[in-house]
Amino acid sequence: MLLCYSVLMRTTIDLPDNLLRRTKALAALRGSSMKELIVRAVEREVNAEGSVAAGQAARRGEFPVVHLKSKRKLDLSKFDFDDLLA
Repeated sequence: MLLCYSVLMRTTIDLPDNLLRRTKALAALRGSSMKELIVRAVEREVNAEGSVAAGQAARRGEFPVVHLKSKRKLDLSKFDFDDLLA
């Protein structure tokens, strides 16, 4: 016989007042609880992060775009590093 169970953990989060009000309103409009809304939102974020990590692993070997403090981007994707060794 296979037994499946999940462990639920309680946690406390601090939301800005405006976000809390909007979250309550959206949950009410959707006919769900705040807990259900927040769980779905966190699941979407975690699943999206997992797909980003998988995409980054697939692109391994490519050089990143570096974001500088001056809001400019330093794109090293087309830089020929072999020229440095010559």
